[in-house]
Amino acid sequence: MDTCGRGSAATNQAQQRGTWSRRVEFVLASIGYAVGLSNIWRFPYLCYRNGGGAFFIPYFIMVFLCALPMVYLEFSIGQLTQRGPVQAFTKLCPLLKGVGVGTVVVSFIFIGYFNTLMSWILFYLFSSFSPTLPWQSCNNAWNIPETCSVAYTVNDTGKQSASQQFFSHRLLDISEGIEQMGGIRWELLGCLVLAWVLEYLSVFKGVKLTGKVVYFTALFPYTILSILLVFTARLPGSADGILFFLTPKWHKLLEIQVWIDALSQIFFSIGVGFGVMVSMSSYNNQNYNILRDSVIVACANSATSLFAGFVVFSALGSMAHQQNLTVEDLAVGGPGLAFVVYPEILAAMPVPQLWAVLFFLMLLCLGLGSQFSHLELVGSCVVESLGPKLPPGWRSKERLLVPVCVASFLVGLPCVFQGGVYMFQLMDHYTTVVSVLLMAVLEIAAISWILGLRRFSDMLSKTLGKTPNIYFRVCWLVITPLMVLAILVTSIVQHTPPRYGKCYQFPEWSKAVGWMLTMASIVCIPIGAAHELYCRKGSLVERLRASVTARLQLDDVRGSGQEQEICLTSTTKDA
Repeated sequence: MDTCGRGSAATNQAQQRGTWSRRVEFVLASIGYAVGLSNIWRFPYLCYRNGGGAFFIPYFIMVFLCALPMVYLEFSIGQLTQRGPVQAFTKLCPLLKGVGVGTVVVSFIFIGYFNTLMSWILFYLFSSFSPTLPWQSCNNAWNIPETCSVAYTVNDTGKQSASQQFFSHRLLDISEGIEQMGGIRWELLGCLVLAWVLEYLSVFKGVKLTGKVVYFTALFPYTILSILLVFTARLPGSADGILFFLTPKWHKLLEIQVWIDALSQIFFSIGVGFGVMVSMSSYNNQNYNILRDSVIVACANSATSLFAGFVVFSALGSMAHQQNLTVEDLAVGGPGLAFVVYPEILAAMPVPQLWAVLFFLMLLCLGLGSQFSHLELVGSCVVESLGPKLPPGWRSKERLLVPVCVASFLVGLPCVFQGGVYMFQLMDHYTTVVSVLLMAVLEIAAISWILGLRRFSDMLSKTLGKTPNIYFRVCWLVITPLMVLAILVTSIVQHTPPRYGKCYQFPEWSKAVGWMLTMASIVCIPIGAAHELYCRKGSLVERLRASVTARLQLDDVRGSGQEQEICLTSTTKDA
């Protein structure tokens, strides 16, 4: 078994994978992936809940100590190996190749259920073309007149706004619980199919096509956010909302939960631990200045979160002023902000249909930017792993991506039933948090502690021309893994069962299903390690030593066409 990957086959495969046409396409694709819906609906709420402007201090500390080092590490792994996460970890640390497989499993499940949000956004987008926005009044067939109000209502009033009823009774046609899944919401099913078609058509030709699509999906949201900010900042009460957003409550910095929230937000917002950034950077040339782009992506993600905070709270301040409420009454996080509160704000604007179309088109671009990246990861790994074993006619990405999309579509199909929102909540609660955090910890361990930080730095110096500075080496070796481990432990210790709203509690059997979703990716790690040890020859010690030996071919960064082979046995003392 030749694990060094000798011969020209690897070179030919690398050439067939393609590369980004321009540096800006890689940067925009990375920003499109890192900047997502959570920047719009979660960061502003966390600022409100955790001390306003004071929250910026722990947040930017976590960006500096966790987000930027992780982005640089994942970009470096992909660019160095020229492979997706499965083959990248097989080359750098064969014992932990299951980490790469686990990231693909997480992404496969994630794009399945997350496309439910895309179907909701498309439903709202199409509904926005109505002569009157359907969530503006209580005179529709789906409204409950006794409890419906045309204005936003505080939760303890016993009333529901027209926007809330549109979301619950028109969009979802919600059942009483996950035990009663009901029938398919055919309109949502159609929107779900459309979302999958858009994603397939944007990815099936590889990064050459995706690199063109991201010019729109990555840049258009900033245009709409800028327009919304200019408009809402001029409305009465908007200054109160922005002041509420920025006013620091310094005593909050003494609470450990504030720091955990800051670390969790930047970690999951920027999207490390999923293997996507490894996959995207694998299409770069090996001598590309990846540090510069790591800084750009990390800064763009944080700047977008701040920018979105100004947009959201200026609009909330105006809405609170109109309805004689406090901004605190309107400050909600999660999908409720995008699908309940903001549609009401849009309905109060001049030409509300236009604003609604632009707003939901912006959300669609933000969501698709992330979905493209996850689908590209899964598709490229399937092509790399299964393509050589299939008949020549089935090795193309266009064909292999079809069964991937169909299978992931079936994963998310239950989410478009009448009880689908409960299934969505269950999958979102269990699929990513624990598994992605564990993947990230083991990812850093594979590079810093098993392969050896010194050897990894030497590898980077052969391609980039310089070794990572002391800041990155200290973060990779100690600070970042401890911080990610802290989130992981906190997430497990403070784990609470999933809920929908304030009243509905999930049955016990559904929690068991949720933990099965968590374990679906985690179990890949021990299976991958066992498979690697089984396939090796010799005694157990010899097999273990071989399984932590990095075997990697690097193209000559000076373009001489020669190849140099790096087969390094690593131990933790070399870190």
